[in-house]
Amino acid sequence: MISVLILPIALAAVYSTQTTNAVYQITNVFPGSALVENYTTVLFEYNFGQYMWNSFVMATVVIVGKLVFSLLAATALVYYDFRFQSLIFYAILFTLLMPLPVRIVPLYQLMADIGWLNSFAGLTSPFIASATAVFLFRQQFRSIPASVVETAKLDGIGPIQFLANVLIPMSKGMIAGVTAIMFISTWNAYLWPLVAIIDRTNQVAQVGLRYIQGTGAEGFVQWNLVMAAGILVLIPPLIVLLVARRYLLSTLGGGE
Repeated sequence: MISVLILPIALAAVYSTQTTNAVYQITNVFPGSALVENYTTVLFEYNFGQYMWNSFVMATVVIVGKLVFSLLAATALVYYDFRFQSLIFYAILFTLLMPLPVRIVPLYQLMADIGWLNSFAGLTSPFIASATAVFLFRQQFRSIPASVVETAKLDGIGPIQFLANVLIPMSKGMIAGVTAIMFISTWNAYLWPLVAIIDRTNQVAQVGLRYIQGTGAEGFVQWNLVMAAGILVLIPPLIVLLVARRYLLSTLGGGE
């Protein structure tokens, strides 16, 4: 099973070192001599380094925004007792049933109406809210005994202080796991950046891959450059997975 998963990546790494003509020789599965040339061309001639930087900045802003709003929302659902609390929670979960392709037309119209198309604000704002993160944090926070919450209220500890001093310290693993999930999800975003961003210099890495695929002559794709860009775009999420692997498994397992 592992070999099946690794084989495409290994082939991509090999093809990224070959010349364009060598890639089209199906039996040629050995590393070539164009490694430096291919990666230099992708990063500088095709501006892929800028695309990766745009993706990194986008992912960072989205992660910070998602963490702030999701932690605050989950805290409100745990700290306060108010009418229709469960209804609001299920309404948040209901948004998970509406994937981006369903929401993309109204989102596009909204961004156009407020003048945010082809801007960083328009690129990141649709990703800020996260029903998944709210759900995971809310379930994590609910593991705290109700007596602890009531004691905090009696001692005059407000929700923000309770979040900072109690909830966050006990949820570091969950926060790390959710952060890893959100980074990978945002880094891999393709459809919305493709629609929302017109200026190529502001585009993200996933769309940049498509640009490189279309740079060859008609009907001729420079797969060596596409594979080089694919290997580059794979590195950041791979690093995140390796660093946060333990927390990610814990998050998916539903505990610390």
